[in-house]
Amino acid sequence: MKVVEGNIASPLGFSADGLHAGFKKKKLDFGWIVSEVPASVAGVYTTNKVIAAPLLVTKASVQKEGKMQAIVVNSGVANSCTGQKGLEDAKEMQALTATKLGIAPDLVGIASTGVIGDFLPMAVLKKGLSKLVVNGNSHDFAKAILTTDTKEKTIAVTDYFGKDEVTMAGVAKGSGMIHPNMATMLAFITCDANISSETLQLALSKNVETTFNQITIDGDTSTNDMVLVMANGCTKNKEILPETPAFDQFCQMLSFVMTDLAKKIAQDGEGATKLIEVKAEGVANELDARMIAKTIVGSSLVKTAIFGEDPNWGRIIAAVGYAGADISVDQIDISLGDIPVMVASSPVDFDEEDMADVMQADTIRISVNLHSGSSSAKAWGCDLSYDYVKINALYRT
Repeated sequence: MKVVEGNIASPLGFSADGLHAGFKKKKLDFGWIVSEVPASVAGVYTTNKVIAAPLLVTKASVQKEGKMQAIVVNSGVANSCTGQKGLEDAKEMQALTATKLGIAPDLVGIASTGVIGDFLPMAVLKKGLSKLVVNGNSHDFAKAILTTDTKEKTIAVTDYFGKDEVTMAGVAKGSGMIHPNMATMLAFITCDANISSETLQLALSKNVETTFNQITIDGDTSTNDMVLVMANGCTKNKEILPETPAFDQFCQMLSFVMTDLAKKIAQDGEGATKLIEVKAEGVANELDARMIAKTIVGSSLVKTAIFGEDPNWGRIIAAVGYAGADISVDQIDISLGDIPVMVASSPVDFDEEDMADVMQADTIRISVNLHSGSSSAKAWGCDLSYDYVKINALYRT
């Protein structure tokens, strides 16, 4: 597998565009991804009980049609908690896009992100839609979906399946309200591989738990998060089937793309100054390992200590203890970077100057070894800074 320069339109048969429609004052805020042909599709959606209208419409279309040919996205207005009118607006957003492209409405996925409780300005949407073009500026799509993000999040990779080169690309937005089982996160992945919707869903479900569901920013879960994967088969490789070496290879490719996007989201958390990566190992089972890693990276006390560059490992061991995993607490090792701070559940001395170098880095790696099994897991998040409070205190005003 090879990482290449590219964007969401890099796979064969895909194009994209992004522009400023007027959902936001100045920044790009509207875009789409279009496939030349109907593509296999798979999706995962927010676990929040309150689900935004665009997700309801998109999920219903995926389940009904099993194919998708376009995804249209606006940022600035979430169209969430907007009642029957919001649902009607979402359906109109889908129908208008389908009419412009000359395809069936159920082949269009829609997504919105931004302020909850505001209605979609349909005049703005229609004006923006009139300006979107197939084979437009594909780099601008990544900008058009952002809200409080500070940077675009994209990746493209290639790999050979036999003699056929398959390209996969991903784009995401997400900065705050990111919590395990996703949230205020949108991620779109395109691929030119020949794979059915059922097999694609199997691959997505297999990998989401160890990637997007292992990031946390602030403990909140939004109403609009969604991951959609489209594979249009334009490479014309031999169909990828479950329980085959090709399927395992495809899953590795998908996992790489999803992990990269997940880490970029965590690193771009609202007000973040540092990426935190936690590895829990030596755990009895994978679920407990994931719970421990997520609990540590989600701890407000751990996050503030990292922001303050304070190696307060007591907050880490405390998080291990309340993670809800069935563990033994007698042989726990903890390291910050490559410096041990606890061995066999007892504190160890460390050089303060060496530790200062570790804590000043842009990425802080925390390792916890329970010495009670062979399972491990990683989770990603960011520190909690003064700017996080400022950004969220003034988000709507």
